[in-house]
Amino acid sequence: MNITPMEAELMSIRIGLIPAMDNKDNHQILVITNAILTAKKILESQPNPLQKAILPIAGGMKTFFSRDSRNIIHFWQCPNKAKWPRHKLVDDQVKAATNIPTHPSRNLYLFSRKKECNDGLKEWQNSFSTSHKKGQQFLDFEDEKQNVIKPTYSKGGS
Repeated sequence: MNITPMEAELMSIRIGLIPAMDNKDNHQILVITNAILTAKKILESQPNPLQKAILPIAGGMKTFFSRDSRNIIHFWQCPNKAKWPRHKLVDDQVKAATNIPTHPSRNLYLFSRKKECNDGLKEWQNSFSTSHKKGQQFLDFEDEKQNVIKPTYSKGGS
């Protein structure tokens, strides 16, 4: 799979956080990470390329926080150079693991993004082609062979 280091970090945070948040007896969760900047991405509200990885975590956090006013999550930075024994233990276990993560690959993400764009474009083309304003405020553009040029978003668009 082709995933970025940030996507891998988010996936590891997700793997630990989701079950902890689903446990109704947990009121305080401590996330210790060597990637605090990545963890902060979970709390950012502006759109970013990691959104597909962030949304399940954010949705789980919303449920967790709304379930009980005592619920809290702490994020602590623990850099690799601190040589914390538990960090080394987890690192060794992850490197020895042979199971395949269920995180969608970058190709699947790009495919779904392209499909969303194509679906939106197709919807726009269908609504435009049946529009009663066609020919009044909007005109069809034709190529040299007098074929109608369909709108596109790729390579500068038409």
